[in-house]
Amino acid sequence: MREIAWNTIRDTVASLAVRANTVLDAKVEEAIRQARKTEESPVGLSILDQLLENGRIARETATPICQDTGLAVVFVTIGQEVHVTGGSLEAAIHAGVAKGYTEGYLRKSVVRDPLDRVNTGDNTPAIIHYRIVPGEELTLTVAPKGIGSENMSRIFMLKPSQGLAGIRQAVLDTVEAAGSNACPPLVIGVGVGGNFEKCAELAKEALLRPIGQHAQDPSWAKIEEDLLKAVNDLGIGPQGFGGRTTALWLAIETYPTHIGGMPVAVNINCHVARHESATL
Repeated sequence: MREIAWNTIRDTVASLAVRANTVLDAKVEEAIRQARKTEESPVGLSILDQLLENGRIARETATPICQDTGLAVVFVTIGQEVHVTGGSLEAAIHAGVAKGYTEGYLRKSVVRDPLDRVNTGDNTPAIIHYRIVPGEELTLTVAPKGIGSENMSRIFMLKPSQGLAGIRQAVLDTVEAAGSNACPPLVIGVGVGGNFEKCAELAKEALLRPIGQHAQDPSWAKIEEDLLKAVNDLGIGPQGFGGRTTALWLAIETYPTHIGGMPVAVNINCHVARHESATL
């Protein structure tokens, strides 16, 4: 049995929240630079350059990459031999989000009730996903998710007979409907399988996969490549002004499902695809 202190978890979550919101991921930056080599639109090139400049300024001044610092989504992988001391794990995570968003001067965007819309004042509660595994380690991933791209995400309860063509159409319809609203170029997470809630979680987890890292299954890796090309062929382009760079990356996560269904979720993210992880 390994003990991890409540305040260690709190401080780690706080640090991850600030870093995720102020430091553009190196693989994202490289993907934008690569996109510049194929982008044919002068306006698109200008926007890509502005995204790189924005990332540089945010990093050097420790200010948010985007004014929407998101609702904090936290993925927790906890070893079954871990014991949290001094308080509950969930309370430590919420306290870490509050600390990070307050001390990091990040925008507080969470309201306590969907109808009365009263701000909670510290960006809590977070959305937390838990996975229990063997061992004595605790891994925390903080993935702030802005609402502009989240609002453009969709779930489709497809029939098995719709097959790959149905998955492809679901992705393209979602991206086309999103247009400029999700601040392209996009990073797209797709979840296929499970049930209604599982496919949505899979799609969000897909956004955590490093840009450039394809699915392990070669057949799904090929589908990722083909779908990314199809998305970029839509011509929406950077910020919706037209061009070849509608998305920087597309990742698919799958899970076994029922014989009678094929759930598909498409989780849209802007280019930032914010997430930071730490293992204690």
